[in-house]
Amino acid sequence: CTCKSWSDLISSPSFVSTHLYRNVTKHAHVYLLCLHHPNFECVVDPDDPYLEEEIQWSLFSNETFKLCSKLSHPLGSTNRYGIYGSSNGLVCISDEILNFDSPIHIWNPSVKKFTTPPMSTNINVKFTYVALQFGFHPRLNDYKIVRMMRTNKGALAVEVYTLRTDSWKMIEAIPPWLKCTWQHHKGMFFKGVAYNIIVKGPIFSIMSFDSGSEEFEEFIAPDSICSPSELCIDVYKEQICLLFSFYSCEEEGMVPNDLWVLQEKQWKQLRPFIYPAGSYGTIGISIDNELLKVRRDFLRGVGNLCLC
Repeated sequence: CTCKSWSDLISSPSFVSTHLYRNVTKHAHVYLLCLHHPNFECVVDPDDPYLEEEIQWSLFSNETFKLCSKLSHPLGSTNRYGIYGSSNGLVCISDEILNFDSPIHIWNPSVKKFTTPPMSTNINVKFTYVALQFGFHPRLNDYKIVRMMRTNKGALAVEVYTLRTDSWKMIEAIPPWLKCTWQHHKGMFFKGVAYNIIVKGPIFSIMSFDSGSEEFEEFIAPDSICSPSELCIDVYKEQICLLFSFYSCEEEGMVPNDLWVLQEKQWKQLRPFIYPAGSYGTIGISIDNELLKVRRDFLRGVGNLCLC
């Protein structure tokens, strides 16, 4: 009798929502999801240029960077796979190189359970570029996958998968400003909205797509942003932000990482992150609003995670 009553309690929507809210607000059970070499060193054999390096996904402590657990594909596949978003302990995985028919899995590594969305029946052409984004939509209390596909002629297709209905929906209304030649770069998913950095000629902008209302918006990036390779999009203090590291710093031996946040559909520049010069790459913002960097040692083939 106790087992049944507890089971009914913890499977109820109200308990699930309360439990998730408690963990999110207290930053409980937060991990870094990292792709790395098994021994944290890149192995190169000059006599065998076709040697395929072993890499794997693992969970690391958000505070100490210590290895917590290694992850293996839920289906037991030994092929490389990519992670295209995580939310509330769920992880979206698919092929490392995406195609329009790549299988997608929503996976909970903690309990070793997963679900596989059905193949979409909306697609009847091949696309040269496919992007996936996954996350939780708090207003709808549901999980969404946004798949954007583009042909080499610039045609764009957008599909949305809803976990509750286990179905795909093709978005018919594509705004005119997206019906042109553009390049897609980094993106992220926040509060049910997919954000993507796109380049249209000399213009850098952020495209947003709300997976609930199915509406698109465009936000032109600040004028000082001039290189997509040095641009990162993330969340800083519950606001969409842009990180850009390109210019030198007045302070000798230091480098700035410029920071803008999106407030009321306008970019507001904040005080930059300042860190020592070196071969640093920007990963993003941690859940504690610290800048997460990787410092690469190309000679030894290793990298160090750093917080600023």
